[in-house]
Amino acid sequence: ALLQAFGGGVAAPSANRSGRISPTCAAHVRKEFADNPPYIVEGDAASIGLESTVIGLASDSAVLLRPGSITQQEIEAVIGPVELAHAQSAITSPGMLASHYAPSHRLRLNASEVQQGEVLLAFGDDVPQGVQQVLNLSPAGDLKQAAARLFAYMRQADTLAETGIAVMPIPMEGIGVAINDRLRRAAAKK
Repeated sequence: ALLQAFGGGVAAPSANRSGRISPTCAAHVRKEFADNPPYIVEGDAASIGLESTVIGLASDSAVLLRPGSITQQEIEAVIGPVELAHAQSAITSPGMLASHYAPSHRLRLNASEVQQGEVLLAFGDDVPQGVQQVLNLSPAGDLKQAAARLFAYMRQADTLAETGIAVMPIPMEGIGVAINDRLRRAAAKK
């Protein structure tokens, strides 16, 4: 009701501890800060799931600092060419640390098989047979659906996993670039 009465948009940082999986609902925030509960304005679960796209405009050309739900192609259609921030660039935006969005269990990318004790984050309808714990980001192979579910499913997988999380390949196209960015950072050594 508070946000509806306001009638405008709201931009705010993720309500999570630095480097951890971003929350997509109020329950995630409560759990993250159980030792010191914040005030929470509760709404529906996040419909996009990923944090915002961040563009740097401090130089002569636009630089994509963090890919998000608005893709590089969509931005370029409006403002022209956009450079990509280099991995070794100075950290000028949230979400640029090499290790970020990290679960407590090891996260293994581009998995074609699942090891004992792992939960599988699947994508599409070609899920390996015999896997005990599967959370499918999108059985239909829809990247927008996968993006909306990513952080919630990562949190759930982290809770269910005994030894780690295996992630099937996600296409590097459209919003899949942002999904892969978050997964790569989540899998990075801490």
